Amino acid sequence: MDLDPAQLSPRDRYKLLIGCIVPRPIALVSTISPDGRANLAPYSFFNGVGSDPMTVLFCPANNSRGEDKDTLRNCRPRSEGGLGVFTVNAAVEDYSREIAASAEDLPYGESEFDLTGLATAPGVRIAAPRVARAPWAFECETLQVVRMHPGVPGSGNVVIGKVVHVHLDEAIVGERLNIDPSALRAVGRMGGFWYARTQDRYEMPPGKDALGRPIP
Repeated sequence: MDLDPAQLSPRDRYKLLIGCIVPRPIALVSTISPDGRANLAPYSFFNGVGSDPMTVLFCPANNSRGEDKDTLRNCRPRSEGGLGVFTVNAAVEDYSREIAASAEDLPYGESEFDLTGLATAPGVRIAAPRVARAPWAFECETLQVVRMHPGVPGSGNVVIGKVVHVHLDEAIVGERLNIDPSALRAVGRMGGFWYARTQDRYEMPPGKDALGRPIP
């Protein structure tokens, strides 16, 4: 089957993206509005950018009216009316139901922290709170927002943030700052409403040493 994306509906393009790009890490992003109201939402178009400086990105789509969703309204640069900060919290099995529930489309200003019952903890370097139970959290300053199709419903935006403070639960940290995946118990997104656990793992060396290596 060969497909031309230009001939597909946005909904079908979206289904292909979330069905083929799997598993996707989840950024549970907490922000705060200019008038001090906390917000929480999950984004599975999320990844690291680089380590120097330590940077991450996530991709909030426009709402059904083509407007910025609450997270982007809050974290966009101050020149655009936001506070220019956000926190990425770990997505783990321990509160995976609350992660899914935080996707509820609440009116602007109503807090998903209240809806889910997740407690907040204050930021160290930024105003945005973090999820108190999160085994890791990155406090970020927004460096740039790239808008793919401004004003169009469902169109994507790329938020790039510089990590300015890291919170770590010592229970997930091994030697030399290696994170223990067995202790972290991260979850990711698949297509549709499916999630994936990360407890079934195997090691593989990089480069030519991987060729011919058995996979258990």
